[in-house]
Amino acid sequence: MNRYETVFILTPVLSEAQAKEAATKFINLVGEFGGKVIEKEDWGLKKLAYPIQKKTTGFYNLFEFETDGSFIEKLEVEFKRDERVMRFLTVKMDKDHIAFAEKRRKKAKA
Repeated sequence: MNRYETVFILTPVLSEAQAKEAATKFINLVGEFGGKVIEKEDWGLKKLAYPIQKKTTGFYNLFEFETDGSFIEKLEVEFKRDERVMRFLTVKMDKDHIAFAEKRRKKAKA
């Protein structure tokens, strides 16, 4: 099992409830394929660095999970099919990345 981190941006035309439902859909998808969600963060509505699809804001979400590498392709296909997702990025975490993420979480909780 490898550890991954995914950040995705949802379109700002959604309500808060719709954005949470969309994020929950992708998080539940990890569990359905035998993965384990380690951490999830909802960063809320943020300004984009550049316009995407003529929109200047978006709902940011991040989640860390452990799964088999073959699942990543399935997850990315789901991101591409969902019209609510404007951008996404999935990264495989190495030991330094994992340590940094845990340190960042502890600092945020304090």
